[in-house]
Amino acid sequence: MIISEGIVLKERPVGEQDKFIDILTKESGVLEVSVKGGRKLSGKRGSSTQLFAYSRFCFDQRGEKLSLNSAEPIHIFYGLRSSLPRLSLAAYFAEVLRFCINPEAQSADVLRLFLNTLHFLENGKRSEEQLKAIFELRLMSEIGYMPDIIMCRGCGAFEPEELYFCVNDGGFYCSDCFSDRDESNYYKIKLPVLDAVRHIVLTDFDRLYNFRISDNSLSVLSQLSEAYLQAHLERSFKTLDFYKSLL
Repeated sequence: MIISEGIVLKERPVGEQDKFIDILTKESGVLEVSVKGGRKLSGKRGSSTQLFAYSRFCFDQRGEKLSLNSAEPIHIFYGLRSSLPRLSLAAYFAEVLRFCINPEAQSADVLRLFLNTLHFLENGKRSEEQLKAIFELRLMSEIGYMPDIIMCRGCGAFEPEELYFCVNDGGFYCSDCFSDRDESNYYKIKLPVLDAVRHIVLTDFDRLYNFRISDNSLSVLSQLSEAYLQAHLERSFKTLDFYKSLL
Protein backbone atom coordinates (compact mmCIF):
# COMPACT_ATOMS: atom_id res chain seq x y z
CA MET A 1 0.00 0.00 0.00
CA ILE A 2 1.28 3.47 -0.96
CA ILE A 3 0.29 6.71 0.77
CA SER A 4 1.06 10.04 -0.90
CA GLU A 5 -0.20 13.61 -1.22
CA GLY A 6 -0.85 14.90 -4.70
CA ILE A 7 -3.10 16.85 -7.04
CA VAL A 8 -5.27 15.48 -9.85
CA LEU A 9 -4.10 16.70 -13.27
CA LYS A 10 -6.53 14.80 -15.49
CA GLU A 11 -9.57 12.48 -15.38
CA ARG A 12 -10.32 9.86 -18.06
CA PRO A 13 -13.57 7.85 -18.06
CA VAL A 14 -13.43 4.07 -18.42
CA GLY A 15 -16.66 2.23 -19.11
CA GLU A 16 -19.82 3.43 -17.38
CA GLN A 17 -18.56 3.74 -13.81
CA ASP A 18 -14.77 3.76 -13.60
CA LYS A 19 -12.09 6.31 -14.43
CA PHE A 20 -8.34 6.84 -14.49
CA ILE A 21 -6.76 9.88 -12.87
CA ASP A 22 -3.27 11.31 -13.32
CA ILE A 23 -1.84 12.62 -10.05
CA LEU A 24 1.21 14.80 -9.51
CA THR A 25 2.81 13.57 -6.29
CA LYS A 26 5.71 14.77 -4.14
CA GLU A 27 7.82 11.62 -4.29
CA SER A 28 6.83 9.77 -7.44
CA GLY A 29 6.16 12.28 -10.21
CA VAL A 30 2.94 11.83 -12.20
CA LEU A 31 1.10 8.57 -11.48
CA GLU A 32 -1.80 6.98 -13.35
CA VAL A 33 -4.33 5.53 -10.90
CA SER A 34 -7.45 3.45 -11.53
CA VAL A 35 -10.54 4.53 -9.57
CA LYS A 36 -13.21 1.83 -9.48
CA GLY A 37 -16.67 3.36 -9.53
CA GLY A 38 -14.97 6.74 -9.70
CA ARG A 39 -17.57 8.30 -11.98
CA LYS A 40 -20.29 7.67 -9.40
CA LEU A 41 -18.40 8.49 -6.23
CA SER A 42 -19.87 11.17 -3.98
CA GLY A 43 -18.89 12.89 -0.74
CA LYS A 44 -15.27 13.29 0.31
CA ARG A 45 -14.03 10.33 -1.72
CA GLY A 46 -15.62 11.70 -4.86
CA SER A 47 -14.35 15.23 -4.39
CA SER A 48 -10.85 13.91 -3.63
CA THR A 49 -10.49 12.44 -7.12
CA GLN A 50 -11.87 15.29 -9.25
CA LEU A 51 -9.76 17.61 -11.40
CA PHE A 52 -7.48 19.93 -9.37
CA ALA A 53 -8.23 18.15 -6.09
CA TYR A 54 -5.23 18.22 -3.77
CA SER A 55 -5.68 15.16 -1.59
CA ARG A 56 -4.04 12.51 0.54
CA PHE A 57 -4.25 9.27 -1.44
CA CYS A 58 -3.85 5.64 -0.50
CA PHE A 59 -3.05 3.30 -3.43
CA ASP A 60 -2.97 -0.46 -3.86
CA GLN A 61 -0.27 -1.71 -6.22
CA ARG A 62 -0.34 -4.82 -8.38
CA GLY A 63 2.74 -5.03 -10.56
CA GLU A 64 3.08 -1.64 -12.21
CA LYS A 65 -0.63 -0.79 -11.89
CA LEU A 66 -2.09 1.39 -9.15
CA SER A 67 -5.68 1.48 -7.95
CA LEU A 68 -7.24 3.86 -5.45
CA ASN A 69 -7.92 2.43 -2.00
CA SER A 70 -8.99 5.65 -0.26
CA ALA A 71 -8.59 9.42 -0.46
CA GLU A 72 -9.06 12.44 1.80
CA PRO A 73 -9.34 15.96 0.35
CA ILE A 74 -6.94 18.68 1.49
CA HIS A 75 -7.97 21.48 -0.90
CA ILE A 76 -10.18 21.26 -3.99
CA PHE A 77 -9.59 24.64 -5.74
CA TYR A 78 -13.31 25.11 -6.33
CA GLY A 79 -12.73 28.80 -7.04
CA LEU A 80 -11.14 28.03 -10.40
CA ARG A 81 -14.53 26.94 -11.71
CA SER A 82 -15.96 30.44 -11.35
CA SER A 83 -13.88 31.66 -14.31
CA LEU A 84 -13.45 29.79 -17.59
CA PRO A 85 -10.15 31.60 -18.41
CA ARG A 86 -8.68 30.70 -15.00
CA LEU A 87 -9.85 27.10 -15.31
CA SER A 88 -8.40 26.92 -18.82
CA LEU A 89 -5.07 28.36 -17.71
CA ALA A 90 -4.90 25.78 -14.91
CA ALA A 91 -5.64 23.07 -17.48
CA TYR A 92 -2.68 24.32 -19.54
CA PHE A 93 -0.40 24.09 -16.51
CA ALA A 94 -1.65 20.54 -15.88
CA GLU A 95 -1.07 19.48 -19.48
CA VAL A 96 2.50 20.76 -19.36
CA LEU A 97 3.15 18.84 -16.13
CA ARG A 98 1.71 15.62 -17.54
CA PHE A 99 4.05 15.96 -20.51
CA CYS A 100 7.32 16.77 -18.75
CA ILE A 101 7.16 15.09 -15.29
CA ASN A 102 7.93 11.38 -15.40
CA PRO A 103 6.82 8.65 -12.97
CA GLU A 104 9.23 8.16 -10.03
CA ALA A 105 10.61 11.71 -10.41
CA GLN A 106 11.29 13.64 -7.22
CA SER A 107 8.83 16.47 -7.75
CA ALA A 108 8.18 18.14 -4.37
CA ASP A 109 9.28 21.57 -5.65
CA VAL A 110 7.26 21.20 -8.85
CA LEU A 111 4.20 20.26 -6.81
CA ARG A 112 4.76 23.27 -4.58
CA LEU A 113 5.05 25.53 -7.64
CA PHE A 114 1.78 24.21 -9.07
CA LEU A 115 -0.11 24.47 -5.78
CA ASN A 116 1.12 28.00 -5.08
CA THR A 117 0.32 29.12 -8.62
CA LEU A 118 -3.21 27.68 -8.38
CA HIS A 119 -3.66 29.42 -5.02
CA PHE A 120 -2.94 32.84 -6.52
CA LEU A 121 -4.95 32.00 -9.64
CA GLU A 122 -7.97 30.89 -7.62
CA ASN A 123 -7.95 34.00 -5.44
CA GLY A 124 -7.13 36.48 -8.18
CA LYS A 125 -4.22 37.88 -6.16
CA ARG A 126 -1.91 38.01 -9.18
CA SER A 127 -2.67 38.59 -12.85
CA GLU A 128 -3.06 35.54 -15.08
CA GLU A 129 -0.28 36.82 -17.34
CA GLN A 130 2.15 37.10 -14.43
CA LEU A 131 1.26 33.67 -13.06
CA LYS A 132 1.68 32.11 -16.50
CA ALA A 133 5.19 33.57 -16.87
CA ILE A 134 6.18 32.52 -13.34
CA PHE A 135 4.95 28.96 -13.85
CA GLU A 136 6.60 28.52 -17.25
CA LEU A 137 10.03 29.89 -16.36
CA ARG A 138 10.27 28.39 -12.87
CA LEU A 139 9.10 24.98 -14.08
CA MET A 140 11.76 24.98 -16.79
CA SER A 141 14.36 25.82 -14.16
CA GLU A 142 13.15 23.06 -11.82
CA ILE A 143 13.38 20.36 -14.51
CA GLY A 144 16.86 21.30 -15.72
CA TYR A 145 16.38 24.11 -18.25
CA MET A 146 17.35 27.15 -16.19
CA PRO A 147 18.30 30.03 -18.49
CA ASP A 148 21.81 31.46 -18.32
CA ILE A 149 20.86 34.99 -17.26
CA ILE A 150 23.86 36.10 -15.18
CA MET A 151 25.72 38.21 -17.73
CA CYS A 152 26.18 39.05 -21.39
CA ARG A 153 27.96 36.23 -23.20
CA GLY A 154 30.04 38.70 -25.14
CA CYS A 155 31.35 41.29 -22.68
CA GLY A 156 30.08 40.11 -19.27
CA ALA A 157 27.76 43.09 -18.71
CA PHE A 158 25.40 42.40 -15.80
CA GLU A 159 22.75 45.11 -16.31
CA PRO A 160 22.56 46.12 -19.96
CA GLU A 161 19.71 48.52 -20.66
CA GLU A 162 18.82 46.60 -23.81
CA LEU A 163 19.64 43.00 -24.69
CA TYR A 164 18.80 40.01 -26.87
CA PHE A 165 17.63 36.82 -25.11
CA CYS A 166 17.94 33.49 -26.94
CA VAL A 167 15.00 31.14 -26.32
CA ASN A 168 16.95 28.15 -27.63
CA ASP A 169 19.83 28.23 -25.14
CA GLY A 170 18.69 30.74 -22.52
CA GLY A 171 21.66 33.07 -22.84
CA PHE A 172 21.75 36.73 -23.79
CA TYR A 173 23.89 39.36 -25.46
CA CYS A 174 23.81 43.07 -24.78
CA SER A 175 22.89 45.22 -27.77
CA ASP A 176 26.56 46.17 -28.30
CA CYS A 177 27.68 42.53 -28.58
CA PHE A 178 24.72 41.22 -30.57
CA SER A 179 25.87 42.82 -33.85
CA ASP A 180 24.90 40.75 -36.90
CA ARG A 181 23.58 37.60 -35.23
CA ASP A 182 20.41 35.95 -36.55
CA GLU A 183 17.47 37.51 -34.66
CA SER A 184 14.99 34.68 -35.36
CA ASN A 185 15.62 32.87 -32.06
CA TYR A 186 16.11 36.00 -29.96
CA TYR A 187 13.79 38.33 -28.05
CA LYS A 188 14.83 41.96 -27.84
CA ILE A 189 14.08 42.98 -24.25
CA LYS A 190 14.96 45.68 -21.75
CA LEU A 191 16.51 45.42 -18.29
CA PRO A 192 13.21 45.23 -16.29
CA VAL A 193 12.26 42.06 -18.16
CA LEU A 194 15.68 40.53 -17.48
CA ASP A 195 15.31 41.43 -13.79
CA ALA A 196 11.94 39.66 -13.72
CA VAL A 197 13.40 36.54 -15.34
CA ARG A 198 16.23 36.52 -12.79
CA HIS A 199 13.75 36.87 -9.94
CA ILE A 200 11.58 34.01 -11.20
CA VAL A 201 14.37 31.49 -11.73
CA LEU A 202 16.66 32.38 -8.81
CA THR A 203 14.56 33.54 -5.84
CA ASP A 204 13.23 31.23 -3.12
CA PHE A 205 9.60 30.13 -3.10
CA ASP A 206 8.61 32.47 -0.27
CA ARG A 207 9.32 35.50 -2.49
CA LEU A 208 8.65 34.02 -5.91
CA TYR A 209 5.35 35.80 -6.56
CA ASN A 210 6.39 39.12 -5.03
CA PHE A 211 7.59 41.39 -7.81
CA ARG A 212 6.14 44.23 -9.82
CA ILE A 213 6.55 44.95 -13.50
CA SER A 214 4.88 47.34 -15.93
CA ASP A 215 2.11 46.06 -18.19
CA ASN A 216 4.26 46.45 -21.31
CA SER A 217 7.18 44.59 -19.76
CA LEU A 218 4.84 41.88 -18.44
CA SER A 219 3.49 41.30 -21.94
CA VAL A 220 7.04 40.79 -23.25
CA LEU A 221 7.89 38.54 -20.29
CA SER A 222 4.85 36.37 -20.97
CA GLN A 223 5.73 35.97 -24.65
CA LEU A 224 9.34 35.15 -23.80
CA SER A 225 8.45 32.57 -21.12
CA GLU A 226 6.01 30.81 -23.42
CA ALA A 227 8.51 30.70 -26.29
CA TYR A 228 11.24 29.43 -23.96
CA LEU A 229 9.07 26.59 -22.64
CA GLN A 230 7.94 25.51 -26.10
CA ALA A 231 11.48 25.64 -27.49
CA HIS A 232 12.79 23.29 -24.79
CA LEU A 233 9.81 20.94 -24.60
CA GLU A 234 9.67 20.99 -28.41
CA ARG A 235 5.90 21.14 -28.66
CA SER A 236 2.86 23.37 -28.32
CA PHE A 237 -0.21 22.74 -26.16
CA LYS A 238 -3.86 22.74 -27.22
CA THR A 239 -4.98 23.90 -23.79
CA LEU A 240 -2.91 27.05 -24.23
CA ASP A 241 -4.50 27.67 -27.62
CA PHE A 242 -7.94 27.37 -26.03
CA TYR A 243 -6.99 29.69 -23.18
CA LYS A 244 -5.82 32.32 -25.65
CA SER A 245 -9.07 32.01 -27.61
CA LEU A 246 -10.93 33.21 -24.51
CA LEU A 247 -8.93 36.42 -24.11
